[in-house]
Amino acid sequence: MSTGYPAGAGASSLIAADGERWIDLRSDTVTHPSPAMREAMFAAQVGDDVYGDDPTVNALQAYAAELFGYEAALFAPSGTQTNLIALLAHCGRGDEYLVGQDAHTYKYEGGGAAVLGSIQPQPITNEPDGSIALQDIEAAIKPQDFHFARTKLLALENTIGGKVLPQQYVAQATSLAHAHGLATHLDGARICNAAVKQGIPLQDAVKGFDSVSVCLSKGLGAPVGSVLCGSKGLVEQGKRWRKMLGGGMRQAGVIAAAGLYALQNNVQRLAEDHANASWLAAELAKIGVLQVSVPQTNILFVTMPRDACEGLNAALAAERIRVSMAPTLRLVTHLDVSRPDLEKVAAVFAYYFKQ
Repeated sequence: MSTGYPAGAGASSLIAADGERWIDLRSDTVTHPSPAMREAMFAAQVGDDVYGDDPTVNALQAYAAELFGYEAALFAPSGTQTNLIALLAHCGRGDEYLVGQDAHTYKYEGGGAAVLGSIQPQPITNEPDGSIALQDIEAAIKPQDFHFARTKLLALENTIGGKVLPQQYVAQATSLAHAHGLATHLDGARICNAAVKQGIPLQDAVKGFDSVSVCLSKGLGAPVGSVLCGSKGLVEQGKRWRKMLGGGMRQAGVIAAAGLYALQNNVQRLAEDHANASWLAAELAKIGVLQVSVPQTNILFVTMPRDACEGLNAALAAERIRVSMAPTLRLVTHLDVSRPDLEKVAAVFAYYFKQ
């Protein structure tokens, strides 16, 4: 079955092992570095970052700290590691952090805080908009009693499931935490998406948080890496934890250059991904059997009959479209997916369900 649609010549190619191009909607982590980003990586000046003398890593950290309004920043291989470093820096053995039941730091990061830091997570149900109700946060804070773990930290996520936390809510939640003597951390893997969606500066998007983890390898398009921003003291602690976790790298400027390029060039273009997600959602919503979410950023969800999954997956694969098939299917737009690509995707969906 061929739709006759072009394979999105305007997009950067995602080349499979067989040399053929695929349209990959599984995540915005699948992006490939652009030619300009590769050029920056090739030209990067390097040193030994464990000694602190890699000039490109230092430039990335200084730029990120200024961009997000913090005293310092730390470059690490992944967002899982920067989140864990933050938890370890804010909390000690027997301490507790408050976190959403659906949050990445609790649900998708291997239980690292508990396993490696002896930090107890206190998961709280997320509201439909991704927030945690203020009364639930307050109720979860433990009293000063040796029977309980010591509540030390509130960890939020923005965006969460593609949803943007309202600025008023963020201000209320962080103020509540600080009033109770808690530190605050933001898993801001996609915080740039949140800021672009709201049309606000990045510093405003992270206001109220003592630390923030920012992923460079999702919508921003770098091949690897995240930065943890916070106070100088927190970052100094973070360096020790990063080394202990195996994140101390040597000539890391080669990959830091990609992250620096991403922050300098790829933030505002996220609006294109948001527009593409909205367009695709509107097209798929025309197919009566599908229930399609209205995306706020670059992530949409499509709910379909379970018995359609196998056949649809095969139809998409036949047209070199890659998804993580499920009855509630998550589709993620990114810089390697063009509007013509999405026209092809929509056509395959429509053809399949018409049959």
